[in-house]
Amino acid sequence: MSEKSTVQHAPFGTLLGYAPGGVAIYSSDYDSLKNADRLDDSSFRHYLDKEYMGYKWQCVEFARRFLYLNYGTILTDVRMAYEIFSLRYLRQVVNDNLLPLQAFANGSKRPPQKGALLIWQEGGEFIETGHVAIITQVLSDKVRIAEQNVIHHPLPKGQQWTRELPLQQLDGKYFIQDTLQDTELLGWMIQTNDTRYSLPQPEVPAHYLAIHEISIPRQGQFDETWLNPQDTLEQTYITANDGCTINENPYRYLTISRSAEQELIHATNEMHLMYLHATDKVMKDDNLLALFDIPEALWPRLRLSWQRRRHHMITGRIDFCMDERGLKVYEYNADSASCHAETGLILGKWAKQAGHIPGKDPGKYLLELLASTWKHSDASSFVHILQDNDAEESYHAQFMQRALTKAGFESKIIHGLEELHWDTTGQLVDGDRRPVNCVWKTWAWETAFDQLREESEAEHAGVPIRTGHPEDRIRLIDVLLRPEVMVFEPLWTVIPSNKAILPVLWSLFPHHRYLLDADFALNEELEQTGYAVKPIAGRCGNNIGLINHDDKVLDETSGKFDTQKNIYQQLWCLPKVGERYIQLCAFTVGGHYGGVCVRSEKGLVIKKESDIDPLRIIEDEDDLYNK
Repeated sequence: MSEKSTVQHAPFGTLLGYAPGGVAIYSSDYDSLKNADRLDDSSFRHYLDKEYMGYKWQCVEFARRFLYLNYGTILTDVRMAYEIFSLRYLRQVVNDNLLPLQAFANGSKRPPQKGALLIWQEGGEFIETGHVAIITQVLSDKVRIAEQNVIHHPLPKGQQWTRELPLQQLDGKYFIQDTLQDTELLGWMIQTNDTRYSLPQPEVPAHYLAIHEISIPRQGQFDETWLNPQDTLEQTYITANDGCTINENPYRYLTISRSAEQELIHATNEMHLMYLHATDKVMKDDNLLALFDIPEALWPRLRLSWQRRRHHMITGRIDFCMDERGLKVYEYNADSASCHAETGLILGKWAKQAGHIPGKDPGKYLLELLASTWKHSDASSFVHILQDNDAEESYHAQFMQRALTKAGFESKIIHGLEELHWDTTGQLVDGDRRPVNCVWKTWAWETAFDQLREESEAEHAGVPIRTGHPEDRIRLIDVLLRPEVMVFEPLWTVIPSNKAILPVLWSLFPHHRYLLDADFALNEELEQTGYAVKPIAGRCGNNIGLINHDDKVLDETSGKFDTQKNIYQQLWCLPKVGERYIQLCAFTVGGHYGGVCVRSEKGLVIKKESDIDPLRIIEDEDDLYNK
């Protein structure tokens, strides 16, 4: 923000001083940056101990870093500072516990306290973004705060605050007044279990959560090739889909409001934290872990993966149902999610070909975010991309390779496992004799588990991995379970991906507004609401049954997971928009929201072959939502 002062600004990144706890405050004078337009997104993303702090050197980055260094807690990611006021959790870094965060209005009977977050609404000096600061001291008539992105000059020696704001107490209520003009202080936030005088979590008006279908003029835009056959990835997509197709009707797209997108961002970030919290509970309890039907020989490795690599996850996809009833989570594909290429590339090409399409592309930054996450990962400089001999996996793998290249990594795509072999020392190598020590895969971990189940665990002291086998045949477990191979996504992601996590989540967060009731057995509540039957490690919409409260089957699918254990989840059917049922699929990248796509189907269950429809984000003021 611009500083209302004649004081000379220090260049971007200059150390201005320190907040309590020795937390550095930096200048964020972007005008002083040379060639700023040549710097990519990852250049501005700041990480500390592999934890994402925020963009250098903005107010949210400072607040998150202050909490991390002084209290060992982390705020989930937000697009704008004012959105922090709607959060209700902090994550405890040491164990992924979620700690309650309460919001108190400016004018609350709950006084501000040191260490609290102070939040500004968007507008005035903080147009579009809002602002956040840390209250460092509370005196009788003022509070002292520390912040970034307001002052840009060094602090006086020894001073551990940036501004003093007047504090008044009227009729038992506390008011803080800003020193800047045209700003609005929303209030302060305190990590506490005490909810007295706290504000409820805000809710988006129901009509803003509606999904609308829009038709565009048919002018033959899609009669001819509109993807680039000279681009390897686009040509692979064309081949896999028998032409430049995205769905059965390219002259149709869907819209959601900006408020709906904000709710989706909030839900995605919060649900990721809740899934991590539930995963931690499962890892500590043999009885819970046994419900996930994972070979017991892998339990020690699974727990080591969680201990060492819990924040090494690159990307996943959370599937949501959204309409005027609210937003509900179906499941988290944390292990081997797909649809990235369509969302981050193909649908952007569709929009250009369609003509002037209003609104924002919700997948515009997906590739950039993936590249940034890879750049800050522990991956080695060369990554082998393992995929099955599947056309869809081919362009998915190429899209991830594009992200790796953008991040500065070398990589090679391996189709199937035939190219891999052992050298004379038993080391796993590719056809170029390059050692395989870092892998990103499209295969699900469950595929490797199936191979492991075929082995007799009683005959082996450890996991039965071949090294230099006489038949010279590499199996998936020989790659993914080798101790020296770092695999993305990490082994622990099988826990949040397994639908056995859903009853665990419900037990930890009963009646949470984003969750559906779930259990390992049918109960009276589920019978009354209707329920979905889901195999715990099923994929692609296979072997799912939807039964209503009258015990009538609404829809069911077949597949290869009919012998698995099932869980039962509260029936919450997808909304029908036009002639199709709609599901929103939000991507996590580095544990934070990275974009969203739409899957649609004529039936109630989304499957592997279901369409991916174009989606645009439009302003709330649009006639569709301005009710």
